[in-house]
Amino acid sequence: MSTPEGLTRKGLATRARIVEAAAELVLERGVNATTLEDIRAATRTSRSQLFHYFPEGKPDLVSALSQWQGARVFDAQRPYLDELDSWESWQKWSQAIAAFYSEQPCWGCPIGSMVNELVGSHDQVAASVENVWAEWQRLFQAGAERMIAAGLLRAGTDPQRLGRSILAILQGGLLMTKTTRTEEPLLDALDAIFLTLRAHAVDPPR
Repeated sequence: MSTPEGLTRKGLATRARIVEAAAELVLERGVNATTLEDIRAATRTSRSQLFHYFPEGKPDLVSALSQWQGARVFDAQRPYLDELDSWESWQKWSQAIAAFYSEQPCWGCPIGSMVNELVGSHDQVAASVENVWAEWQRLFQAGAERMIAAGLLRAGTDPQRLGRSILAILQGGLLMTKTTRTEEPLLDALDAIFLTLRAHAVDPPR
């Protein structure tokens, strides 16, 4: 499910426009409720044009939009997501992700929503979303490893388990945010992440 080769700059721009429009529809309706006809109507593209850019049809398109959403979510957390090596960097990451989700037209997390909808029923397209999920956990794990190396977390801390816990807490807060349509559950989840980190701290900060 890679990008078709040989596309011109205009072709790449058209493909990107289709992906972005599809992402908005999926956020609003979900993957299963969004059809290729819906995407054609929203982007004013013909069936042949759509399959030119996405030869495998909807699986190709869903894979592309999961990668697009993943890059978008990660970019919103950077540079802090790649520099989680101090309490200050975690605080800045927390502020960045809270700001990102509070500005979104749809509540909740696009990646989490796609995982919930696809995994277990659409394995062919779920893999690309799961890869984004796994990379997010890996980045949190790397942050925990840097905190351990800096002497801020105890040496016996399991960074893989901690990274998984952080992602689980974050996604739980985002799910409740989507359900309640308020940002309080997300803010509570971010506080819980700090409590989880501090439970492993060598010298817990105030």
